[in-house]
Amino acid sequence: MSFARRAAGILTVATVAFALSACAPGDEGAATASGADDGFSDDGCTHITVATSSEKVNMLDALAAAFAESEQHSDLDTCATVRPVNVSSGNASRYLTQGGDWPAADRDLWPTLWSPASTVWTDRVAAAASASLVGEPVSFTHTPIVFGMPEPMARALGWPDTPLGVSDLAALCQDPAGWGSVGKDIWGSFKISKTNPNTSTTGLSTILMQSYEAAGKSEGLTAADVDAAAEFSRVFEECVIHYGDTTGNVLTTLYEDTQHGAGGSGYVSAVALEETSLINYNLGNPDSHTVQPGETLTPPKDKLVAVYPSGGSMWSDNPITVLGADWVTPEQRTAGEAFIAFLQTPEAQRILPQFGFRPLGDETALGDLFTVANGIDPAQPAVTLPKPDVATISAALDQWVQVRKPSSVMELIDISGSMDEGIGDGRTRLDGAIQGAQSTLAHFRGTDEIGVWAFTTGVDSAAGEGIVPIRDVSALGADRETLGDSLEDLRYAQRAGTPLYDAVLAAYKTMSERAEPGRINAIVLLSDGEDTDSTVSLDSLVARLSQDVTEGGEDALVRIFPIAYGESADRSALKRIADATGGQVFDASDPERIDLVFASVINNF
Repeated sequence: MSFARRAAGILTVATVAFALSACAPGDEGAATASGADDGFSDDGCTHITVATSSEKVNMLDALAAAFAESEQHSDLDTCATVRPVNVSSGNASRYLTQGGDWPAADRDLWPTLWSPASTVWTDRVAAAASASLVGEPVSFTHTPIVFGMPEPMARALGWPDTPLGVSDLAALCQDPAGWGSVGKDIWGSFKISKTNPNTSTTGLSTILMQSYEAAGKSEGLTAADVDAAAEFSRVFEECVIHYGDTTGNVLTTLYEDTQHGAGGSGYVSAVALEETSLINYNLGNPDSHTVQPGETLTPPKDKLVAVYPSGGSMWSDNPITVLGADWVTPEQRTAGEAFIAFLQTPEAQRILPQFGFRPLGDETALGDLFTVANGIDPAQPAVTLPKPDVATISAALDQWVQVRKPSSVMELIDISGSMDEGIGDGRTRLDGAIQGAQSTLAHFRGTDEIGVWAFTTGVDSAAGEGIVPIRDVSALGADRETLGDSLEDLRYAQRAGTPLYDAVLAAYKTMSERAEPGRINAIVLLSDGEDTDSTVSLDSLVARLSQDVTEGGEDALVRIFPIAYGESADRSALKRIADATGGQVFDASDPERIDLVFASVINNF
């Protein structure tokens, strides 16, 4: 063994000891493990990047460390360093299908290996691009899709003694009495959180489970079955509060709501998620970050319990494959194949349950995480729903675009003087904001409502002082191109101070007056700085935003999704604004990534 390979092994022994003792199981949508996006050190080894769905980042860190001490690694001619990088399954699928370079400046972070949450994604790339690009995917672990419910809510429906199916949840969605139908009027309407199926395996699996349920099938789902399930799925979608970009963000909001005494019921009743994400939540790590030495996790006051639908569950089968991309070198291919072989070994399989994932065979014990205390029934799911063919999956995605809950969204954009600053790629901050907003217009249907306001000091309009309406909120119709052109007008707008709180209050009042129970009503707020010129204080603004929830206005609640744009954005204030409405803050501290961040926000609608 070379000195470089021995050195790499010494370094990773400590890493695996930390990973196995300190890292909690992953969650779809969590941040990458510590240092995962910082590039590789110059260690003299072959560098292997694994583009992976985020719920596996922590686990793959531990597996990579164990691989460095394995027989498979020792058999290589040179050492190999494996590093996971968080890329959602849907985004990776899109990058690979579109062809061209991988969207990362550091070529070391261009993936040799791809591990989406499901072979659904490798099948789609093989069909849309080429089979050689995705190679020969091999599953190395799996986790079922479940509905996580706060335990008191699940017990109100008869859990764990009464089997519950997707139809039971749909019936609660459709019942005007909501939770009142089971004697819990105080809980209000039945609310579901799901992720966007175009980027999330959980979201995609859930819409397939809906079609299976409507068809009364446990296998052999067809495109015709999906078509026939359209009305059933439309009713189910009516319960959705918003389509989270990740379950990690949804669970973080639920966790904070619970810890502050609301018990979670004010935000959501059920979350479609992977079993491993539910375990992680109950450990007190809702966003699945890498737990640091000395950090203490605080379990939620109300744990989530897994409802395994009586009609069956889809599974995330977590394949891994060496990509057939032209940037993968022969040395990387050889090392990648060795790592994949290691993942099938008993040594690797024993690591999986420590991160909330199920091993491939029954010979490996599940361990202490898979217990009733963690809301898990290791004997479930009783029925496994097989993955349909590519044509059926495509039909389900196409149908979701038509049946998903309609949205009414206002984009509120800061155009203060600081937006003229450059972001390092030849654009100003305002350029990035305009292009980010333009790039998301294709997401909306013609029946969705969308408006754009800008704000700064020294301007006045019918919408209020400091407000520049680019487009009032109305059905998009055929105005997509016109709105894109109108956004360009922002380049020439007057830019001065930042009346952030006044602008948010004006937008919130307008959206609240027109909000409808049957829509996702939201404001996307982009700001790159602190409030400098408002007449209303932050405390008064937050009190006003919180008023609708406390007074029972949840059926037409307007949620605010702020984008903290650049390092100078007032993240504390933006978080308070989001929390007051049940929204989420998105981080664009690296302003060059504003296009991707904007896309993540819009995935909620």
